[in-house]
Amino acid sequence: MAFGWLKHSMPRGLYGRAALILVLPVVTLQLVVSVVFVQRHFEDVTEQLTDGVVLEVGLVLDRLDAGGMAAAARTADALDYRLRRVSEANVPPANSLRFYDFSGRVVIRRLETRLPAFRGIDLRDDSRVTLHAASAAGPVAFDFDRDRVSASNPHQLFVNMIVFGVLFTVVAFFYLRNQLRPITRLAEAAEAFGRGRSLPYKPAGAVEVRAAGRAFLDMRARIERHIEQRTMMLSGISHDLRTPLTRLKLGLSMLDEADRAPLERDVEDMERLVDEFLNFARGEAGAGEPEPVDPLALVRDVVEDAARGGADVRLAACEGAGEMALRPLAVRRALENLIANAVRYGTRAEVSARLGPATLRVTVEDDGPGIPAGARADALKPFARLDPARNQDRGTGVGLGLAIADDVARAHGGGLNLDASARLGGLKAELTLAR
Repeated sequence: MAFGWLKHSMPRGLYGRAALILVLPVVTLQLVVSVVFVQRHFEDVTEQLTDGVVLEVGLVLDRLDAGGMAAAARTADALDYRLRRVSEANVPPANSLRFYDFSGRVVIRRLETRLPAFRGIDLRDDSRVTLHAASAAGPVAFDFDRDRVSASNPHQLFVNMIVFGVLFTVVAFFYLRNQLRPITRLAEAAEAFGRGRSLPYKPAGAVEVRAAGRAFLDMRARIERHIEQRTMMLSGISHDLRTPLTRLKLGLSMLDEADRAPLERDVEDMERLVDEFLNFARGEAGAGEPEPVDPLALVRDVVEDAARGGADVRLAACEGAGEMALRPLAVRRALENLIANAVRYGTRAEVSARLGPATLRVTVEDDGPGIPAGARADALKPFARLDPARNQDRGTGVGLGLAIADDVARAHGGGLNLDASARLGGLKAELTLAR
């Protein structure tokens, strides 16, 4: 793209872009006005004033040639010039002016064009000018006020432009910040809700921002109501399913041992599957509010509990230090599911954790058959059964472990990434949580 560099050089934040939109026209306007002022005021006015000086100096030089120094001095005094004779050695070899004196350049250019006797000029003094000219009696110098060749205090316009430009820019920036604050509050509330937290928010600002805020509140209310209704429905389902399962257990207890054992295992599998489904459908309902915890200590506890339960799992690495706000029950559930999947489809698992300035990354690797690259996205979906990729003889699952872990990660502003384990040769599941 021809303007791709411009897109990448733009500020990324809303305040930066708004400030750029505000300041850029002001600076451009000042530049345009400055150019027009220099061209119209400095050049035109200075040329007219210099032309008047050329006529008056020419008149004095004519009197000098015709009547001598005394007659020329009287004419110069009448015109408010101070005329004096100078030696050839005192005639400057070049014109003198300051580097920022734009009107002085116009004066020199005009004198060189209109005054044939012009020999040089000294414009270093802001109040007085010394003009050297040639005459029949030798070189002479004219001393007069600077106001006679250029406008007085021409810098005042630039000073006023800069001062008032900065002043109005600051005022406009504070006003703009008040207009942008409702947008940033809406973004904060939306981001927090995406991470499972509900911040207090009241629509404010312009009409469009208020409309967006009310739409967000309606959306948040519908989602919260849907979650609440789903949780209540699942609680009823849990009660209704456990009652017949309990009756089945009581009925099976009256059978012979040989006939009872396989049927009891089926009932236990049904109970476990119902619990796993309810844990997934319940989502974050019972996870509580985020609280500051030591995430690395939480990871170590989960690994130790899994090892005590008979799983072949160890903590390979644990880097970083500090606390972060998260739901410990939900994160524990996600890690337990990842470790359970790893030891179910492999013989051993390794867990590593790294707490950085922006994220917590927990990696669970196993030595199982892994998941093909093309099926990893489907593995994160609920009830996914990847029979060709995973050894289903090692356990009876319903495909909810990875989906639960992914939901927990997304509720904490992160995600779950599946890849091949270069160390163990099986699956590598990387759980990322935002700090």
